[in-house]
Amino acid sequence: MATHLITGAGSGIGGVLGDRLVERGDELWLIARDETRAAQFTERFPGARILVADLSDPGGLASALGAQELPDRLDSLLHVAGIVELGRIAETPVAAWQQQLDVNAVAPAELTRILLPALRAGRGHVVFVNSGAGRRVHPGWGSYAASKFAVRAIADALREEERANGVRVTTVYPGRTATPMQEKVHRQEGAEYDASQWMRPASVVTTILTALDLPRDAEITELMVRPGV
Repeated sequence: MATHLITGAGSGIGGVLGDRLVERGDELWLIARDETRAAQFTERFPGARILVADLSDPGGLASALGAQELPDRLDSLLHVAGIVELGRIAETPVAAWQQQLDVNAVAPAELTRILLPALRAGRGHVVFVNSGAGRRVHPGWGSYAASKFAVRAIADALREEERANGVRVTTVYPGRTATPMQEKVHRQEGAEYDASQWMRPASVVTTILTALDLPRDAEITELMVRPGV
């Protein structure tokens, strides 16, 4: 039985990923931002271990998690949580930049740092669910894309730094996926949302599991997955 820690398991890709791993009989550890979310996770994922920590406060993660029991071995750390705020550079306030950088980039880096002993012990796998915006930027996406470009840098550095410890690192770049975040993006774009036009979260999850299940003699470093025709 493998042991996985997931952020962003409350909905969308993270929720489906948790469901699939439970179906496989694996052990889950989940990050909940508060006690209310923790109770929701307990109901949806019976038997999962819940850690309460707020990713919007990366500076407080070490203190929050230090007061809780952590896994001593991890097969994977799956960074799925993220937030988005669209806006042109001329209209984006500092708070929007800071919040997206904190949740999307700094928190995953800090969480990985805290859990590296467990990942090294398990010769584990770190998966960053990035975005197409982590490779190409469109007007109005500057602050979000900046946070996702930062995630790409974190993943690339971590891969080289931890290779000798047997830790694999994969970045997945999904295109538009039918999730609550995508609904929010459409509202911010002033566009009508039709979930049938976009990838299902399950398709992205299959991509993630492909990377996790690859034999140890190989490593998928990057995967791009886009909505089909």
